[in-house]
Amino acid sequence: MDGNAPSPDSADSHAQAPISRIVNEVAAQFPGARITLGEMAEAFGDRAFGLLVLLLCLPSLLPGMASVFGIPMLILGVQMGMGRRVPKLPRFIARQSIKREDLLRLASASSTWLGKVERFVKPRPGFFTGPMGDRVVGWLTVYCAAMLILPGPGTNGPPAFGNIVMALGVVEADNRVVGIGAALTLAGCIFATVVIGALIWVAIKAMGWMF
Repeated sequence: MDGNAPSPDSADSHAQAPISRIVNEVAAQFPGARITLGEMAEAFGDRAFGLLVLLLCLPSLLPGMASVFGIPMLILGVQMGMGRRVPKLPRFIARQSIKREDLLRLASASSTWLGKVERFVKPRPGFFTGPMGDRVVGWLTVYCAAMLILPGPGTNGPPAFGNIVMALGVVEADNRVVGIGAALTLAGCIFATVVIGALIWVAIKAMGWMF
């Protein structure tokens, strides 16, 4: 057995750690100014999908930032939807990085919303914590990513918020929270689809009037 390999007890402890503790552990492993998505994918193990989607989705709540992170989310969602247990990131995505201080801020005491969510979220087995549930989450993430990539007024926030809740549930293996997040994601994506569809319809009508 490799002497550097983590013990089963250590692996189980890491698997059950709350989000903030895992983020702090990963930040401690990579002391540089920036941490790449590829490094985080390796460090997070079987929680990589949920945490990477969470970290990519948070900036999508800010105006003008959604399309930047939409493509990595889309690729992660497709892989999850196809049944992969851990992500395999293309090199151009694996090289993308996040500031270490921003990662720590997510887990810091100042992020009071995260602490409140963590007190509510806990492991609850069920449909959404199983393989088929992972596939549902993956394809909903693809739908959300597509809505983030496509331009539309006010269409980023609702899908992104739902996906954040869903990702938190995935990280903590909480069937209830994943289910709530899935419902919010679907509702947000449908809203965004309707808005974008209406804009396309108006544009087509306007072109018809002009020509």
